[in-house]
Amino acid sequence: MKKILVLGTGGTIASVKTEEGFKSSLDINEILRHAGIKLHNGYEIHTKNILNIDSTLIQPEDWEIIAKEVYSGLRDYDGIVISHGTDTLAHASSMLSFMVQNPTKPVVITGAMKPITEPGSDAVKNLRDSLLFAMEAKIGGIFVVFNGKVMNGCRVSKINSVDVDAFKSINYPDIAYIDEGGQIKYNANILDSYSRPRGSLKLDTQYDPRVFVLKLIPGLDSRVIDGLLDMGYKGLILESYGTGGIPYRKRNLLEKIKSISREIPVVVTTQALYGGVDLSRYEVGMKALEAGVISAKDMTKEATVTKLMWALGHTEDVDEIKQIMHTNYADEIKNISQ
Repeated sequence: MKKILVLGTGGTIASVKTEEGFKSSLDINEILRHAGIKLHNGYEIHTKNILNIDSTLIQPEDWEIIAKEVYSGLRDYDGIVISHGTDTLAHASSMLSFMVQNPTKPVVITGAMKPITEPGSDAVKNLRDSLLFAMEAKIGGIFVVFNGKVMNGCRVSKINSVDVDAFKSINYPDIAYIDEGGQIKYNANILDSYSRPRGSLKLDTQYDPRVFVLKLIPGLDSRVIDGLLDMGYKGLILESYGTGGIPYRKRNLLEKIKSISREIPVVVTTQALYGGVDLSRYEVGMKALEAGVISAKDMTKEATVTKLMWALGHTEDVDEIKQIMHTNYADEIKNISQ
């Protein structure tokens, strides 16, 4: 009999209504009881509570705890399901993709937009779909299962704050779909190209959380960067416009970036949800490349943030960090031009 481990970390799925609003309170066993889940197709389910907090309160230290639990569980279980809050779920699934490398078994992260205790909650479907995929998946890896979709964990973003279809796979196709009858329908195109493990299972939880994301807006004063450096930040992500670029007219942010890009890594991502960064497309992008920035290419914002934290945990050398950022570990990036 196969064994599945279900890890609880809290979030909306675990919340109950209080005078101060919904609060994460139920442990994973109570969640499964509310969902009516005990055994599924004869598989043995084991549970463990790691945290019980709103995912807004999640910190990088918690990702390390989760990663270690997943790595340990993969030795003894045939699949793992993690119940998580939705607000930082995409960050958690991205960081797990870097911290737990080459899993040959499915690790599924899920949650809910409506608490399990509320009528019409999406928690029951998401839990059942997640358990089904953890039990029956043809491939290993870090996945997000939500609203009937199976997505690569380092490719998801939360794109809706209230709708049950809250997550989308960004610049990457969905891996599979799970219908109401519990049938897994794989995307035939992705099974051929989906990255298989490149080595043995590896745990690597080194990271440095001192990363700041600066969203570019017209009129931004470059002196804000001086303040970030004074505060001890070791990595900067510029959330630029379109395919990427840094303004230099009137308020010269480009000059400031050029002066610091050998001191700390400066990564350019985009405010656009789809398409990614191509700094070779426009003059403003080419000038940014000449100033020494690192392109985030087509990575999600969440993958860019967590990957830079993870890279900084291994080195502060800008050239080495660029190499890490442009290395594909879990299909989080593809080689577009530049």
